[in-house]
Amino acid sequence: MSTDRQSATARVLVIDDEPDILELLELALVRMGLLVEHATNVHEALQQLDSKHYDLCLTDMRLPDGDGLEVVRHIAAHHPDVPVAVITAHGNMENAVSVLKAGAFDYLSKPVALEQLRALVKAALKLPQPSAAVRDGVRTLLGNSLAMKKARDLIERVARSQAPVHISGESGSGKELAARLIVEKSSRRDQPFVAVNCGAIPETLMESEFFGYRKGAFTGADNDRDGFFHAANGGTLFLDEVADLPLPMQVKLLRVIQEKKVRKVGATQEEAVDVRILSATHHALAERVQQGKFRQDLYYRLNVIALPMPPLREMCDDIAEIANQLLARLRNDAAVEFSPAALQALCHYDFPGNVRELENIIERALALCSGGIITPADLQLMSAGMGEQATKPEMSAKYPLTDYLDQVERAAILEALQQTNFNRTAAARILGITFRALRYRMGRLGITDNKE
Repeated sequence: MSTDRQSATARVLVIDDEPDILELLELALVRMGLLVEHATNVHEALQQLDSKHYDLCLTDMRLPDGDGLEVVRHIAAHHPDVPVAVITAHGNMENAVSVLKAGAFDYLSKPVALEQLRALVKAALKLPQPSAAVRDGVRTLLGNSLAMKKARDLIERVARSQAPVHISGESGSGKELAARLIVEKSSRRDQPFVAVNCGAIPETLMESEFFGYRKGAFTGADNDRDGFFHAANGGTLFLDEVADLPLPMQVKLLRVIQEKKVRKVGATQEEAVDVRILSATHHALAERVQQGKFRQDLYYRLNVIALPMPPLREMCDDIAEIANQLLARLRNDAAVEFSPAALQALCHYDFPGNVRELENIIERALALCSGGIITPADLQLMSAGMGEQATKPEMSAKYPLTDYLDQVERAAILEALQQTNFNRTAAARILGITFRALRYRMGRLGITDNKE
């Protein structure tokens, strides 16, 4: 279970050499019921950190004998349980990103807004202890491969920060699950988690969906409406398939992330929002930057901490164990198990759709198997997969032509659906056809949306 540091009087170390700012911060923190001590330079701060226990540290970036980065690195190396926030010059995003990469919990821009300070302090003092148990209902990432162990370890560490995290990996590799685990181990675990599929929102609606709108802002705006940022206020906004954002929207998103303020469509005033950004995509975002399809400054802002999710084919030794654990969850207490041949078939399969595909295969096998044993035939790997064997029908079977073309069309549609997490609007875009045409083809070919 997590522990709330505010259950007892918490001790805060404030590091700044400007008397006015020190007084302002101390007064605000004392009013929150906290014990406050201060230091005016790096040397003094490190001495105090090593001689006393603190529950939180606030440090200015510029100090007489060094900078706040030295304090952040010292705390990360010697006092990793102490959250540290850095006060940076207004608009200096390079410094903000640097301190987050070094391990800072969060940052504040000058002039310090007391509302943001109080929100930051409350969040920092609610941090759960490392390895805190994840609540029921949130699955964990399965597998004991080195790549998966690294991913789980990084999740533990980034959960204790407010830094933006970019999760990369192939479709079905567990990116959203990783995002949810980060939240469950963070101080925002009891706050909203809003997941947005950026590839599924029409470009004309993006601004109003993300930022909300005022009544009368456009035709059909009959009432005020909050956007995704308002819905996630105090919590986490997960931008899935962020590479699909059009360039004009990327500019607006960058401004909101930097300023921590949102202006609704049709509004004249900006509203402060407190949102942690997690993002993901199956595309190589750095390549998108080189191609001019994704803004470098937004990439730099989202990719403060990179979390790569390994594909299932790189976890061959884990496939049998993962399959058995998924089966135990999906069989609903029924006495069903894999035959040795079925497990062997799974271990030799390429899994283009990764763990999500494995889960779908097991669900299908549970419906097809008899006698409580799942056989290779029940897995239907040839028809279920998106790999080389599945997507390329045998040339000897190319006649009659109509059946052959149906096989090719079916494979292409299934592959597009798998890539987009069965979002039919996004799949239609990939295939270069209209949504209505895709729906017609899916009906004709007997393809159903089997996403959970």
